[in-house]
Amino acid sequence: MSVRMDPRALLRQLFDAAVARAQPAIVLPPHLPSPPKGRTVVIGAGKAAAAMAQVVEAHWPRHAPLGGVVVTRHGHVPPRAPGVPPRIDVLEAAHPVPDRGAEVAARRVLAAVSGLTEEDLVVCLMSGGASALLTLPVPGLDFAGKQWLHQQLLHSGADIEEMNTVRKQLSAIKGGRLAAACGPARVLTLAISDVPGDDPAVIGSGPTVPDSGTAADALAIITRRGLDVPQAVRSALADGTLETPKPGAAAFRRAETRVIATPWASLDAAAACARGLGLQAHVLGDALEGESREVARALGPLALASARHGQPFTAPCVILSGGETTVTVQPRRPGQAPGRGGRAGEFCLGLAKALKADPSVWALVADTDGIDGMEDNAGAWVAPDTLARAAGRGLDIDDHLARNDAHGYFGALGDLLITGPTFTNVNDFRAILVTG
Repeated sequence: MSVRMDPRALLRQLFDAAVARAQPAIVLPPHLPSPPKGRTVVIGAGKAAAAMAQVVEAHWPRHAPLGGVVVTRHGHVPPRAPGVPPRIDVLEAAHPVPDRGAEVAARRVLAAVSGLTEEDLVVCLMSGGASALLTLPVPGLDFAGKQWLHQQLLHSGADIEEMNTVRKQLSAIKGGRLAAACGPARVLTLAISDVPGDDPAVIGSGPTVPDSGTAADALAIITRRGLDVPQAVRSALADGTLETPKPGAAAFRRAETRVIATPWASLDAAAACARGLGLQAHVLGDALEGESREVARALGPLALASARHGQPFTAPCVILSGGETTVTVQPRRPGQAPGRGGRAGEFCLGLAKALKADPSVWALVADTDGIDGMEDNAGAWVAPDTLARAAGRGLDIDDHLARNDAHGYFGALGDLLITGPTFTNVNDFRAILVTG
């Protein structure tokens, strides 16, 4: 059997199926509670927060009180459905490095949940990106210092769990502290997961979820990664002053969390789509981690063995995976131009090199939120002729890897996937097509 569809069109169809499975309009309505006796306050943060808030507005009874505030990334507010009046304020802020809008949003969220009673309900809408979009530093760390910390974490090679451990301990709103501010109201958190393992305490750094990490853990990561933080903050971590609320604390007595969309469900939707097109589909996992280029170096030979030897998978097939890889930014040489690109593009650089222009392997790797890192593309394509076309344009793949410049490489080839914001976020999507 051979693949009859254009490989690019096929891979794009799988990506679209994965993204559609995580759309707030699909996953959120079944989890909405009945209105309480008192007020309903909606709060939230993340790249899907505005879309999630619109779904709540569309499904909430018109006669029932509803208000609140959410924050999303600049440009991630979807068009409003006609006939649905706005009842929840939507703010915008920067990602992945927070701007002042993130601090304003954090203070607005805390103000929205002040003075609540036991008859009130807080619906907290969380999705990927919330850690940067909801930023309020602890005493001893000013906002500029918090921005610098985010920049360091992004370039340090720290994985998402390490990042969130540090961010929770150094935040006045994350790591369960927001739940404490909501009391004595009931708190229902509805989360779209963008993290390996779907741990609610990691999604958005868990503002309404108990924190099992400790200040000592954060200090160890700061030391191991060589992060520059004020001595006063180090001292407060060392003596436990900055400890977050732990499991069993009174703040969580009336708090519930539901993860309503996951990377695995989206990969499963893509696999079902592939099978419907007559392809075997193999999901390696939804939590692959590590350096992007190194993960690509591992998956490339897997695809080649399947193409050349029919092992471990028989062609035609698609090999799917998700998770959140990392990119350690390489030091620049004097006079060297800075690179552009995120972890999806970096994976594609590594994969193109590992595949060695095999004629039967194609790939699409993209971030399901539509933005790879800080760029305008969701990801990139890898084709059998990628290396040849690049060489014809004078592009050296090793040079682009050394500069972390996936955007420049695939942009010159016309192989960037540009979708715009998708208004959801279930992490990376990787599809390798072996045509046979």
